[in-house]
Amino acid sequence: MYLLEHDAKALLAQHTIATPDGVMVENAHDIAGMQLPAGPWVVKGQITAGGRGKAGIIRKAQTREAAAEAAGAILGATVKGREVRAVRIEQQVRGAEEAYIALLLDAAEGAVRVIMSASGGMEIEAVPHDEIRSAVVPLAVDAIVKCMQELSAAWPGAKGRALREAGERLAHVFVEREAMLVEINPLFVRADGSWVAGDAKLVTDDNALPRQPEIKALLERRAAAYPEAAIKLEHGFDYVVVDPEGEIGLLTTGAGLSMMLIDELRQQGLKPYNFLDVRTGGMRGDPGRLVSVLKWMTEGKRIRVLLINIFAGITDLGEFSRLLVTALRDVRDLDVPVVARLVGNGLPEARPILEKGGVHLYTDLDAAVAEVRQILGRERGVAR
Repeated sequence: MYLLEHDAKALLAQHTIATPDGVMVENAHDIAGMQLPAGPWVVKGQITAGGRGKAGIIRKAQTREAAAEAAGAILGATVKGREVRAVRIEQQVRGAEEAYIALLLDAAEGAVRVIMSASGGMEIEAVPHDEIRSAVVPLAVDAIVKCMQELSAAWPGAKGRALREAGERLAHVFVEREAMLVEINPLFVRADGSWVAGDAKLVTDDNALPRQPEIKALLERRAAAYPEAAIKLEHGFDYVVVDPEGEIGLLTTGAGLSMMLIDELRQQGLKPYNFLDVRTGGMRGDPGRLVSVLKWMTEGKRIRVLLINIFAGITDLGEFSRLLVTALRDVRDLDVPVVARLVGNGLPEARPILEKGGVHLYTDLDAAVAEVRQILGRERGVAR
């Protein structure tokens, strides 16, 4: 789960990671009567994406009125396909230099990659490679702490001390919270060596939620801010909108196959709306999961066709097809053509069920995608 900055900083504060005082605001009109931290402030749009400064949703404000004006301009904006529904108003940090520190899971190495730099901020990607220190270490607090100490030794004085101390504390955050990524950019460092996390990116493992009661409680309390993680927690499978302007709704199973299908469609110039790993083996006898998925797809206002791609092993395609036809009948708001590519167990039984339900059935994916392309072409022709 990619935490909003405000929530990430609240969690980091529990590990004695210093952050600027701040409050979260969802309505700009509320600012007039709110108790804000001491100004001047930075008004920061809360979305789960980087590059917010360059996107114009981080703005400075010297007065309460300016903060309200900035919040009003940011709230409701759409950046990288995400609507800004909240802002964080926090104290500006002045008189400090910027640094950078991050930890992330390195899947290829089966370990943790530690990255550190004495430069940070919006232009971190432009920092010369030889000014960045990096190492791969085992997933253990002691190993990460030792690495932080060794990397920070490259910079003497206040900045090196701040990077070491912040890094040691982040090691505990990363391991104890079962994180996939922790990034502080910038880490503001003052001349006396004190430091504060100016921005924080924290991504946790959804599969670890049963072992992380605080993060699970946050998700349950603020499900609207984390719809995809909330869906997985409640329904037990993954559903992610990958392009709000997408034209192809996807009903798929198998995470790897689903991602490959998305990549293939994009390479052909098509626009998939969502990623889905519906895990059909867990819905026997009950169309509820499919009904939920189809209802969520009705939020895709540009969806013109539904593409189903199921490679059945333990799934019985006959039963799946009966459930699918029932779900399509129940969710009438998703009134688009349906193309299914099915392969595997129970295919002969599935064929007449889908034909009766008006679903185009293919066993070859290329043929199914070609049919999708034809449908989109006809739809666009009608629109013109």
